[in-house]
Amino acid sequence: MRVAVTGASGLIGTALVARLRLDGHQVSRLVRRAGFAADEISWDPVGGTVDLAALEGTDAVVHLAGAGVGDHRWTSAYKAEILRSRVLGTQTIARAITQLERPPQVLVSGSAIGWYGDTGDHEVDERDPAGTSFLAEVVQAWEAATGSAADAGIRVVHARSGLVVARNGGAWARLFPIFRLGAGGRLGAGTQYWSWISLRDETAALIFCLQQPSLSGAVNLTGPRAVTNAEATAAMGRVMGRPTLLPVPAVALKLALGEFSSEVLGSIRVLPRALKEAGFAWTDITIESAISAAWRSP
Repeated sequence: MRVAVTGASGLIGTALVARLRLDGHQVSRLVRRAGFAADEISWDPVGGTVDLAALEGTDAVVHLAGAGVGDHRWTSAYKAEILRSRVLGTQTIARAITQLERPPQVLVSGSAIGWYGDTGDHEVDERDPAGTSFLAEVVQAWEAATGSAADAGIRVVHARSGLVVARNGGAWARLFPIFRLGAGGRLGAGTQYWSWISLRDETAALIFCLQQPSLSGAVNLTGPRAVTNAEATAAMGRVMGRPTLLPVPAVALKLALGEFSSEVLGSIRVLPRALKEAGFAWTDITIESAISAAWRSP
């Protein structure tokens, strides 16, 4: 299978490209400059252009590009960039694949469990409606931006990723140095639910979505069971052999992170119903297993 990937240099994209190639697939990476290497395809997600000739013959597309949600403080300008990067980039790739002589069979478009907003201790799955937070509004617009591909008859999967447990990138990577120093602890009350997934299960689930024709629409990419922040904190301590006695007060997080603190202190208890019903097999079924795998990674 020939697979084109946007966001191929990011945490998930890098791992996905490596996994696809290990499995024997041919991978093309979309880059925001002229394509020099044989596996590169030039595109401009904001300008709306893609090298269609180079994209021709692609069997599947995985779209992961977009500004990082936790990379900067949420100023008005950066919130606008978060929305713009996701909507424009998704519209660009969705429209481009409909213009090919032989469109790909499937578009797996990155999304997020932010769709659900703060659910407290209430479990939600793909059948539940969107929340009302900023990220929920972003995800709604993000997923709607694939409309042209779906209208053209291409199978579209919205891969709603949870918190990816990884040591070398993403939000979780910020925790490892803190816990390594013995300064880790629960965040706020610690009762908020974190819906997580290990990096290796994230990449496996994305490939599963590519290969399972029964999957379309929203698919939650999370582990089998969400855990509270306090449970995650305790697991970090056990895996790393460090104390976890220093809680971070909610007020300190709000001062440090601004509006983004609502995502850290909020609770989203997500069930991966679609993956489970389609027969996906997780490698890491517990948070401790996921943290161990990340901690052991080079």
